[in-house]
Amino acid sequence: MKGFLLILLSLWLIWSPGVFCGSGNTSSSSLKPKVVHIGALFTVNSVIGGAAKPALEAAIDDVNNDPNVLNGIELKLVLKDTNCSGFIGTMEALQIMQSDIVVAVGPQSSGIAHVISHVVNELQVPLLSFGATDPTLASLQFPYFLRTTHSDYFQMYAIADIVDYYGWREVIAIFVDDDYGRNGISVLGDALAKKRGKISYKAAFSPDDPVSKINDLLVKVNLMESRIFVVHVNPDSGLNIFSAANTLNMMSDGYVWIATDWLPSYLDSREAVDSDTMNLLQGVVALRRYTPDTDLKKRFMSRWNDLKHKGSSGPGGFNSYALYAYDSVWLAAHALEVFLNEGGNVSFSDDPKLRDTNGSTLNLSSLHVFNGGQQLLQTLLHTNFTGLSGQIQFDQQRDLIHPAFDILNIGGTGAQRIGFWSNHSHLSTVPPENLYTKPPNISSGSQHLYDAIWPGESSKPPRGWVFPNNGQPLRIAVPNRVGYKEFVSKDNSPQGVKGYCIDVFEAAINLLPYAVPRTYMLFGDGTKNPSYNDLVYQVSQNKYDAAVGDITIVTNRTKIVDFTQPYMESGLVVVAPVKEVKSSQWTFLKPFTKEMWFVTAAFFLFVGAVVWILEHRINPEFRGPPRQQLMTIFWFSFSTMFFSHRENTVSALGRLVLIIWLFVVLIINSSYTASLTSILTVQQLTSGIQGIDSLISSSENIGVQDGSFALNYLVEELNIARSRIIQLKDPEAYLRALNLGSKAGGVAAIVDELPYIELFLSSTKCLYHTVGQEFTKSGWGFAFQRDSSLAIDLSTAILQLSENGDLQKIHNKWLTHTECSIQINQEEDNQLDLSSFWGLFLICGIACVLALTFFCYRVSSQYRRFSPEDEESELVDIEPSRSSRRSIRSTSFKNMMDFVDKKEAVIKEMLKRKNSNESKQTGHGTNGQASSPT
Repeated sequence: MKGFLLILLSLWLIWSPGVFCGSGNTSSSSLKPKVVHIGALFTVNSVIGGAAKPALEAAIDDVNNDPNVLNGIELKLVLKDTNCSGFIGTMEALQIMQSDIVVAVGPQSSGIAHVISHVVNELQVPLLSFGATDPTLASLQFPYFLRTTHSDYFQMYAIADIVDYYGWREVIAIFVDDDYGRNGISVLGDALAKKRGKISYKAAFSPDDPVSKINDLLVKVNLMESRIFVVHVNPDSGLNIFSAANTLNMMSDGYVWIATDWLPSYLDSREAVDSDTMNLLQGVVALRRYTPDTDLKKRFMSRWNDLKHKGSSGPGGFNSYALYAYDSVWLAAHALEVFLNEGGNVSFSDDPKLRDTNGSTLNLSSLHVFNGGQQLLQTLLHTNFTGLSGQIQFDQQRDLIHPAFDILNIGGTGAQRIGFWSNHSHLSTVPPENLYTKPPNISSGSQHLYDAIWPGESSKPPRGWVFPNNGQPLRIAVPNRVGYKEFVSKDNSPQGVKGYCIDVFEAAINLLPYAVPRTYMLFGDGTKNPSYNDLVYQVSQNKYDAAVGDITIVTNRTKIVDFTQPYMESGLVVVAPVKEVKSSQWTFLKPFTKEMWFVTAAFFLFVGAVVWILEHRINPEFRGPPRQQLMTIFWFSFSTMFFSHRENTVSALGRLVLIIWLFVVLIINSSYTASLTSILTVQQLTSGIQGIDSLISSSENIGVQDGSFALNYLVEELNIARSRIIQLKDPEAYLRALNLGSKAGGVAAIVDELPYIELFLSSTKCLYHTVGQEFTKSGWGFAFQRDSSLAIDLSTAILQLSENGDLQKIHNKWLTHTECSIQINQEEDNQLDLSSFWGLFLICGIACVLALTFFCYRVSSQYRRFSPEDEESELVDIEPSRSSRRSIRSTSFKNMMDFVDKKEAVIKEMLKRKNSNESKQTGHGTNGQASSPT
């Protein structure tokens, strides 16, 4: 029964009219369709369309003439001309869908592709576009859209790499204001941002704008700073940009023009470009989609002029889009073959959503859904073959693998290739296919291009920017200071300002290879120092182009502006009143710390005791009554301090210890003498404020300079109460506040930057001094708006000033002052502690311990040989009581001490006599044995 039902169902599928155009399976080729329609949508009369039409028709012929493809199924091309119109393109797309096509090829326009993608989504017909390069078409919104060329996403990243390679940071984008232009330039902005660059201005124009509007647009961008122009337009009208630019003298030295692949497509499609056109393009850098020079491509190129479908279009018309169009047909053919072999059916059904209601004459019911569209789409995504343009294979993002571009430099009568860009290794002079077998390398050191000729026939890469040509000089804000006018101040000269900072800035400007028109504008009312944070903020808000003066580079300022290389080192220090410390009767004890005195005295006694122990048995000068020996130890110990000891050492161990100790004493004496001399001869100053830490812990008032960042630093970073801080405007105010003191309404100390403090101390004849260490490190620089190219060039100029000595000459001109002792000499700083000498004490201690160890071992050996025999027999034969044991131990210890106290000569005599007695006893015992009977 089940088999009978399957037979009936098969017969219904075959003979049911109006449902399927054809059916079949892998085992019966007779059920496969004899003809499969493929649609083509593009503008025939265009640069891209003129190359695509003969390529498509040639591909259809090649597929149909190849017996190894589609097994005799004929591909039939249904061609519609969109005529560069979105509306016409939509209408043509609906008409072409009525032909029940299985694949649509095209369009070339990204705008039309957006519209048609909705149609193919509804009817489930894959759309293979060889010319729509808008990156947003790859979104999930258009699942049936497949791009058979490379997306502009990669082209824009290639341009960003070129911009970064030459060290440029800002570009001006000139583009056609449609989906193709807007979305491509949007990706360029993202790519430049990753390289720390940006699009400074987006110059958009309508595709229908006349040349006069394009001319007005170029006049506007020519007034701007950047000289890097990226042109992303259509190939049919793009030359109008360069024609207008040439008229405005914008193709001269200093300009950079980068064109996307529209320009090479236009030039390639012309058999011979006239000299007037080439003169417009001299020095332009352009990108062209890269296709490998394979034998397959060469054979097709040799056929191009003879293609019968070109008609009367002439020998020209070829560009890279012809290759992508040709490969699109073969992609469809290979996928259809797999689709049919896997049991796919070319069948269509009505879409219930498409109905003609209320008398509509749109005939929507004639549009059918391709039932195998989803299966064919997946087959297309997994197809892999080698075409004219290279390997045709899609990645997970549905983009063709191995995107690559030629980088061309137009000059003379043609274009020269200066390198390649690939997603694998970015900029290179090696063809991309040679790099795919190697690991990716996009490091800056691996990026290479050949030399290019730029507009104006310059071989040197342009700087890429100029000062805006709008009649406005650089607006430079200068702080209108009240105090410390040596750094910057108002002046009656035409320049209007003067000072150390101004001279440094002018000297750096003069080193630049270009002129910098500028005007100085005072910032502040002149009654008090302006807020430097406000000054920097005004620069970031474009009220000023730059700020020149004694501006400290701190973190919160670097977040909103760019600073040059520091031209002056700076940092916060503390200034406080000081008084001279007079010498006391105990000054001689100050060279050493208490610990140093204690350890030194202990070692004097220790070394004296060691030498006494080593010399006592053999040196009569170290013998005598206990009182005399004790005095000898003390006298010998401390007399070595002055090398005046009268006792001679005779033992080798004693001499060794004494030599090492005398070396230690020599070092200690020398250090003590030097430290005491410094204490007695150098002026000693002291202050109640020892540094920033003691200032924080106190409750006294602190003075800071008006407008300085020191106020915020003390309050926000060091958590000092705002009520304790008094702002002072000039050195005279500093002096008055310090003289009054904190209790009288003045300040206990002043916190300010080192350059100001050096001038202040010089002006007060060094009556005040800095206390503690410099507790911040920073520098002064010139502030510019973010991403300013001038900041980079000035940094290089400042380094040059430092290297050639001009920076120091300017410093000497404005900031000559009396040198003051910067640090107060604290007593503790002059005292020598144990950490400086512990190594010497360690060596001496080890020598003493080793000498004592060897001495004890020698004495112990002698004592064992000296032990009396009667004492030994007594210990063996008699069992003593507890009291007698203690008596024996005490007797033994007393005997040992008596033995140690004896002279070395006496000990040797006793040992000699004992050895003699033992020899005699041994002799008598031997004679007695010999005379006895056996």
